[in-house]
Amino acid sequence: MKIRTHRGLAWLLRLLYEDRGQDLIEYALLASAIAVAAGAVMPPVSNQVSVIFSKITNLAQSTPAAN
Repeated sequence: MKIRTHRGLAWLLRLLYEDRGQDLIEYALLASAIAVAAGAVMPPVSNQVSVIFSKITNLAQSTPAAN
């Protein structure tokens, strides 16, 4: 049991003091900030895209199918 506790403590200390994965976390934070900014800008754009796709759908439904 003492060996498992030692390994767990060593793993926890390594997790706290290693900075090898720090860049990955920074990129993830940057990507999430960009996603939030894009989400703030997207509602007007998404409405326009929805209108365009609705028009395309209506045109596709009104066009007779090719045999």
